[in-house]
Amino acid sequence: MTDTAALQAAALKSKAWPFEEARKIAKRYPNGKRDASGALVPVLFETGYGPSGLPHIGTFNEVLRTTMVRRAYEALTGGHPTRLVAFSDDMDGLRKVPDNVPQQDVLAAQLGKPLTAISDPFGEYQSFAHHNNAMLCRFLDQFGFEYEFVSSTEQYRSGAFDQALKGVLRHYQAIMDIMLPTLRAERAATYSPVLPISPTSGIVLQVPVEVVDAEAGIVRFEDEGRTIEHCILSGGAKLQWKVDWAMRWVALGVDYEMYGKDLTDSGVQSGKIARVLGGQKPEGLIYEMFLDEKGEKISKSKGNGLSLEQWLTYGTQESLAFYAFREPKSAKQLHVGVIPRAVDEYEQFRASYAAQDLDKQLGNPVHHIHNGAVPDVAPPVTFGLLLNLVGVLGGDATAEQVWAYLGNYVEGASAATHPALNALIGHALAYNRDYVAPTLKRRAPAGGEVGALQALDAALGQLGEGANAEDIQNAVYEIGKDEAHGFASLRDWFKALYEILLGSEQGPRMGSFIALYGVANTRKLIAEALG
Repeated sequence: MTDTAALQAAALKSKAWPFEEARKIAKRYPNGKRDASGALVPVLFETGYGPSGLPHIGTFNEVLRTTMVRRAYEALTGGHPTRLVAFSDDMDGLRKVPDNVPQQDVLAAQLGKPLTAISDPFGEYQSFAHHNNAMLCRFLDQFGFEYEFVSSTEQYRSGAFDQALKGVLRHYQAIMDIMLPTLRAERAATYSPVLPISPTSGIVLQVPVEVVDAEAGIVRFEDEGRTIEHCILSGGAKLQWKVDWAMRWVALGVDYEMYGKDLTDSGVQSGKIARVLGGQKPEGLIYEMFLDEKGEKISKSKGNGLSLEQWLTYGTQESLAFYAFREPKSAKQLHVGVIPRAVDEYEQFRASYAAQDLDKQLGNPVHHIHNGAVPDVAPPVTFGLLLNLVGVLGGDATAEQVWAYLGNYVEGASAATHPALNALIGHALAYNRDYVAPTLKRRAPAGGEVGALQALDAALGQLGEGANAEDIQNAVYEIGKDEAHGFASLRDWFKALYEILLGSEQGPRMGSFIALYGVANTRKLIAEALG
């Protein structure tokens, strides 16, 4: 059996969610997606982007997860062609001025116009949408995503959507029958699936519309006190977004698009509209939303979320991808405190990958993060251990100081020989400076802890500098088990060590930490604690 055949066979059975999603598409196209002539054509994956704001961590997660399904489908089918479209809804009217951009007054004067007709407040591009679209492409390119950028404005203005727009006018009442029951009475009174762009003001109008000639694309509506007839083709209008979503699925032939749980009802309505227009709703996963550390839904307006920049300051890109991969249908907290564990869990899964059988590899998150090309070089220390080391060194610790310890712990290790570890040190220093050092508070030993620390000091003195982590760990264990020191469990002993020596309630494997930090340095910590 060839490698490709073995991969296909394993993919058919894998319970990893990207393969479960890929099998939905394969079920839709048992012989692959084909055109009228029978030729194999690419399956189309889509992600949507609203360019009224800058790309963020949610944008990354959606493109990453969609890419994972795309690659899973390619593996499942032995390499059937695929495309990924990053669609920008830049024909949408600007509804409110973002808080984080300059020239607020200038933008406020242009409210209601398509984003591609709003001037760029940064003065760099021909419109606000062009600026944010460029940010999106730069953002996606930064992470090496393979995609095609598609602009809503270009599709509308070029006439690419004209046939689909005529379909909307032909089935106008059927679409109204789907949408009106979902709207409040006040909204329903003025609702129209079509949003004509005023030939007078250039504003995207939300007014009742009467279809005059579906084949010619002519509609009638009120514009600044006058009843006018207007062609909605070639950029003369856009659609309400739920109708627009459905029209796009049909016009582009979208086969797969995932979206958040908050859009569940919208997906149902858009799916019905797609069928009215002669198409079908794409396959897709409905993912759960991220929560903040209080368990509340993350909101850009509240500012209670974690930015992509923050994650990449304190953790690796791979750890973010790992966190995004895990259980997308379950709500997860997204805050700075989850980063260290995600970094180390990613490394644990990566370390186990090479020895796993193929079926286990396909269930391993790192397979999907790296599309099967998983790096086999692991950092010689965990991120948690690095954090404990820099925590002892203090908030002003430097990379040079950390490497001085690592050079003794890992023979020949340096920033030049271990660039990935050097980057990890940078993350650890930043995390310690901003979140760990301000919270550390060492306490004095009490009761039997004093004798236990004295015993540990003596044991370390006998082991001497350069003792290996396992011997140190065994010595620590024996002291904790000695009933003379009065610890109810080893857990209590380790907790005491963390609080007294490190200033934290949690900590590393002490044998590894002491081997890294050094026996002599650890004995100094003990001496300081004992006074």
